[in-house]
Amino acid sequence: MGQPEGKPGVLQPQGVSEEKTRAEERIRARAHTPLAALSEEERAAALEAGRQLFARPPRFLMGVADMRQLPEPFAAEVAFAGRSNVGKSSLINALFNRKDVARVSNTPGRTRELNYFTLADGRMALVDMPGYGYAKAPKSLVKKWQALVRDYLRGRPALRRVFILVDARHGIKPQDEMAMDLLDETAVNYQIVLTKADKMRQDALARLIGRTAAQLQRRAAAHPEIHVTSARKKQGLEELRAAIAGLLPQEEEQ
Repeated sequence: MGQPEGKPGVLQPQGVSEEKTRAEERIRARAHTPLAALSEEERAAALEAGRQLFARPPRFLMGVADMRQLPEPFAAEVAFAGRSNVGKSSLINALFNRKDVARVSNTPGRTRELNYFTLADGRMALVDMPGYGYAKAPKSLVKKWQALVRDYLRGRPALRRVFILVDARHGIKPQDEMAMDLLDETAVNYQIVLTKADKMRQDALARLIGRTAAQLQRRAAAHPEIHVTSARKKQGLEELRAAIAGLLPQEEEQ
């Protein structure tokens, strides 16, 4: 039996055209290129794409507590995950230069659903995931959230990347490693974002970046570039916006 058209020796999924496959490859190549590897002109274009993507406030679409409630797939989805006190809501708000996108609370673990926000005229979704590791809630409810997160990560084809937020003061913890294990297992691309970097001395931060990069080398699905951010000081936001914008297919690639 002959092989469908496409890459020699590679079976193409049924119903997927060679043109769409090439478009997917272009998106992956663009998204996996670190900003530092771009030319000055390409870097400027990437930063501008990120600025435009986050210039307008997102629209809150829905909170998902059950996989059956998931919306139809978008052209691209990105998800933000991390320990419950990592500063996830503050970083999401800072990306949009607003204070009212994600709810900031003094009590860690308040995000209890997959919170969907749409941007790029509805072509892209940003998913604020429940924090792991801490929540003032019954254990049965926490297990339900954990199961939802696992199922979402395993079965969402439009999910381009998960940004795992790590508190720069503490580095990667066992709970982060468990999340990374799951993403490696399911071949979902992920990238480390260090938060609260303004609270670290520069020499200590440099050592942490080196240790983190070494840990990621052993990870199959990890993106090698590490984002260093501070929501309070607005540090690293331009680069993170650009990375997210690079995951959105261009109109002609859809």
